[in-house]
Amino acid sequence: MSDFLLTKTGEHFREHHNYPDGEDVSSSFSELPPPIIFSKKTSEKCADFFARDNQIFIHTSYYIGVDHIGKTGKTIYIQPKLNEAYKQTNYLEMLFSVLKHPEISNYTDDLFDIKWEATQIAITQQQDLLTPLLVVQFLKVVQQIVRKGVKKSYFKVEQNLHCRVKGKILTGKTIKQNLFKNKTLNTYCSFDEFGINNPENRLLKKALVFVQRYLPTLNIKHSEKYMKDVFAYIMPAFEFVSEEVSLHDVKHAHYNAFYKEYVQGIHFARLILKRFGYNISNTQQTKISTPPFWIDMSKLFELYVLGMLKEKFWNEVEYQYQANYGQPDFLLTKENEKTIIDTKYKTIYQEEKYDIDNIRQLSGYSRDKGVLRKLGIISDEEQKKTVVKCLIIYPDQKAEKDIWQNQETEIEGFVNFYKRPVKLPVI
Repeated sequence: MSDFLLTKTGEHFREHHNYPDGEDVSSSFSELPPPIIFSKKTSEKCADFFARDNQIFIHTSYYIGVDHIGKTGKTIYIQPKLNEAYKQTNYLEMLFSVLKHPEISNYTDDLFDIKWEATQIAITQQQDLLTPLLVVQFLKVVQQIVRKGVKKSYFKVEQNLHCRVKGKILTGKTIKQNLFKNKTLNTYCSFDEFGINNPENRLLKKALVFVQRYLPTLNIKHSEKYMKDVFAYIMPAFEFVSEEVSLHDVKHAHYNAFYKEYVQGIHFARLILKRFGYNISNTQQTKISTPPFWIDMSKLFELYVLGMLKEKFWNEVEYQYQANYGQPDFLLTKENEKTIIDTKYKTIYQEEKYDIDNIRQLSGYSRDKGVLRKLGIISDEEQKKTVVKCLIIYPDQKAEKDIWQNQETEIEGFVNFYKRPVKLPVI
C-alpha cells in the first residue's frame, strides 16, 4: 500500500483538519511540499503546507480524496470529517438527494477532479470515495434515459449471411472467413439496421455490466438498496442491447437535442470503464489502484441545500444568478419571502460567531441592482428603501435533518440577516 501521510494519532487526515493553525508534519519532510490544488485552480487548495518557526505544518480544506504530495514519494488520503464520535458524513446520501432533481444533476461536473494522467495510488476498496460517486451519477442519468425512452437509431451491422446479400459486401472477410473455409454460399456483408442496439446504448450497457458486478462490494448502509432498486428499474430496458462496443464507435457520435441525457450518460460510462481499466475483474478487488482524485464537499453541500430549496419552492429558487458583480448561491423570488441565500460549509455558525467576509459578500449582493431586479424590486425608489433579507445556511449535527424544522436565528448587529442550520446525513 502507499506511504500515506498520517496525523499525530496515526489516523488518516480528515477534511478541514486543524484549520487554519495546521498540524506539525516536520518529521515527514525535509523541505516544504507544494500545496495540492483542486482542478488546476490555484486558489482552491485541497491540502496546504506552510512553514512557521522552522517547522512544516499542514491544514486541509473542504475536499476529500487521495493524491501525491509533490515529488516527496508520500501520498495523502483525506476522509469525510467526523461530526460525532464514530459517525462520518454520508456524502453518497447527500448525492442521492441532489440527483432526485434532474435539473440539479447538470451542476455536478465540477463536483470532483480526477487526475487520470498521474501515477495511480494503491488503496483499499473501503477508501475508494470516487467510484461510488461516479456509479450513483451514472445510474441516475441512465434512469432518466429509460424514463424518457431508450434511443433508437440506425447503426452499422456486419453479418455473415447465407445464400443472400445485403448492403455492402466485405470482400476481405468473405474470402478469409468463407472462401478459404469452403463456405461458398456465405457472404460477409455490412448494412444499416434501425433499433436500440446502437453504439451509444451498447456503451451504456457495457458500463451497466461493470456496475452490476461492482454494487455488491459497496457496504454503505441505506445506499446499496437504493442503487440496486435503480439498477433493477433500468436494466430491463437494455435486455436486447449488446455489451460489445468499441469506445472509438462513440467518440464522434452526434446527439439529438431530444436525447441530451445521452451526453452525460456516455461521459460517466467512459469514466467508469476507465476507472476499472476496462477490466471487469477489477470491480471486485479488495485492494485497488486509483488515479488521484478530489471531491468538493463544500460544492456538494451547496447542491444538497439546493435540492431542499427546490422541493419547497420549485421554480421560485434561482441558482447562481449572474448579477452585476458576482453570483449569489440562491435567490428566493417568492412573493413576501424574497431572500438572498448563501451556503457556508463551516462550523463557526454553530456558535454565536460569524465570518465578516461572508456578511460583506451577502451585503454586497443585497445592494446589487441586478439582484434586486431579479427579486422584483424594480424602481430606484423601491430599491433605495428596501433592505433585502439575507440568510446563511450551515451544517449542524444538533439540528434537524429537515431544514424547515429548524429555527432561523438573527445574526446580531446586522439588519435582516439570519442563519439556519441543517443536519447532514451520517454513516
